[in-house]
Amino acid sequence: MNRVPLTVNGAEKLRTELEELKTVKRPKVIEAIATARAHGDLKENAEYHAAREQQSFIEGRIKEIEGKLSNAEIIDVTKLNANGRVVFGTTVVLAEEETGDEVTYTIVGEDEADIKQSMISVTSPIARAMIGKEEGEIAVVDAPAGQKEYEIVEVIYGTK
Repeated sequence: MNRVPLTVNGAEKLRTELEELKTVKRPKVIEAIATARAHGDLKENAEYHAAREQQSFIEGRIKEIEGKLSNAEIIDVTKLNANGRVVFGTTVVLAEEETGDEVTYTIVGEDEADIKQSMISVTSPIARAMIGKEEGEIAVVDAPAGQKEYEIVEVIYGTK
């Protein structure tokens, strides 16, 4: 399987979720199954079936996270020497050329992407347009409504 880029924060969040699933949620669902079993007939026991479904979800998520972490290439952007260039893990302040409106994005792995948190996937069109560029350069993004141009105002390594 291919290596998947992951930021240090992204890897830590996955490890925290994995720990929670294994030490808190898994034991709770096992207890719920045992309690539901004690109620007798399992064929028509909704509590039992719900607990088993929850157990299946938890076990699937544990396997998914363990797989992601085992294939992760954890990149600490604070230790990179990118010479002012936009790379995976950097936070970039952009100004739209047409309007001057500023936006800030952090380039992360696909599993970490969350546009509400201004975290965009390294495979997104805007991230691909920025990678390798420096402050002052123009990133041309092919958007559904046509090309948009953004000036790279600032490149930040680590948290701002």
